[in-house]
Amino acid sequence: MVIGTYGGGKTHFLYSIREKAWGYNYISSYISLSPKETPFHKLELVYKAIVANLMYPQTPAELLSGYDRGIEAVIKTWYSQKYQELSAKLSDDAIRKELNSYASSLDSYESTSFRNAVKEAFLCLAEKKENDFTLILQWLKGENSQKNFLNNLGIFEEIDKSTAFRMIRSLIQWIREIGYSGLIMLMDEAEQTSSMTRKEKDTLLSNLRELIDACGHANVKNTMFFYAVPDESFLDGQTQIYVALRQRISGVFDTEINPRGVKIDLEKIPVEAVDMLAEIGRKLARIYEIAYNTPFKSDALEESIGNIANAAYEKKFEIGYKRLFVKSVINAFDILRSSEKLVSIERAREVVDANMH
Repeated sequence: MVIGTYGGGKTHFLYSIREKAWGYNYISSYISLSPKETPFHKLELVYKAIVANLMYPQTPAELLSGYDRGIEAVIKTWYSQKYQELSAKLSDDAIRKELNSYASSLDSYESTSFRNAVKEAFLCLAEKKENDFTLILQWLKGENSQKNFLNNLGIFEEIDKSTAFRMIRSLIQWIREIGYSGLIMLMDEAEQTSSMTRKEKDTLLSNLRELIDACGHANVKNTMFFYAVPDESFLDGQTQIYVALRQRISGVFDTEINPRGVKIDLEKIPVEAVDMLAEIGRKLARIYEIAYNTPFKSDALEESIGNIANAAYEKKFEIGYKRLFVKSVINAFDILRSSEKLVSIERAREVVDANMH
């Protein structure tokens, strides 16, 4: 569980985890949880968000040119890689037979319907059955599709609140089988439970506990879940479900003392806050200089960044100071570019104050 105030760097932290995961050949899925579109107490909607945001490892150039995302992209890449592997050594007829044999030899997953769906989607690509592929993808995405058509393919289950966890576990099993290291799930900004009914909140907590408990089972191995929240207030309660959850997430992650801890508080990372902001500012300055073809004078730049960092940190008890710093330091660069004068501490405080509204 990742804890950080709004503007405290949760999303950036999750994106950094995604980049690290790609370096080890993990598929990732970043989803933004919201009370209306993706509430955690409705797992069937969470499943839909997960498969819609699956991303296999991609280079920075690929991300800038328009990245592939979603289970459809993963299936097409899976098929393309397998086809290229076989086409280097087999004739067209032999390729078709081998593709059919390969798809039929997929392991058993917790959901037979999910297994049959990814198998048949793969074969539809091999046989160029675009309409059938689309219908199967609708089911895999948690959308309504033609029931009779699906039943003929051995796809009998519906993706609803009773099957969503099973589908997520089957998704993980499939991802491992097709050559990836596993799945990294990044869930950002848990919904504020104050606006939820008691039943919805109990369901959310129950789902979270089930998710945590599932991490100890073999059918979700090579998988890591990051659940980013602004605070721990949603765990305030005296019933058994609250106690059980607090026990499960009480350990704070520390690489030396407690590497098995499950809680990361972004406000308590072992770095000097102002120094960290200044380092971020220097990196942003290099990007700004390239974007505007404007080299800064190093002394004025360094002092201006330091003043903005201190002014933003002074607001740490009022607002997410990291986001405030980023907004303010860009304004400072604008001032430096237009006037070439350093941003004094007084001017820095004015810039920061203006960005708080």
